[in-house]
Amino acid sequence: MNDNTARHGEYWISTDHDKIDVDVVHQFLSKESGWANGISRELVEESLRHSLCFSAFQQDRMVGFCRIITDMATFGNLVDVFVVPDMRGHGISRLLMDEVMAHPVVRKLRRFTLATSTAHGLYEKYGFTPLSKPGSFMEVYKPTIYLDAQ
Repeated sequence: MNDNTARHGEYWISTDHDKIDVDVVHQFLSKESGWANGISRELVEESLRHSLCFSAFQQDRMVGFCRIITDMATFGNLVDVFVVPDMRGHGISRLLMDEVMAHPVVRKLRRFTLATSTAHGLYEKYGFTPLSKPGSFMEVYKPTIYLDAQ
């Protein structure tokens, strides 16, 4: 395996874009996630091209994924973290996060953010805390944008 692949027992994590199973990512995001329901395959493909991606595999099957939106120097935002439903409970999200936090780009970021509604305990183990200045953050949020486009 090349230098952007890390083995963890029966699992392996890769940052190689060519290894991403876009069908798995699109299926999960568009139909099973609570945050990207209805997203088109084209938008998923475009988002992958512009992100630092981590794919988790068991043998040749992609079983987990996450990506970082980043300038590769100062800021990153962790998004689209998932493990396929039938593989949850095997520590795959922890393996993904181990690789994310060890990545040279992530190690030098001044600010690394994420939003979660269900996995605070996991992310706290990696140093994530509530925003230090939540009043300084603002957003434009369009939660139904993908469904509205259909």
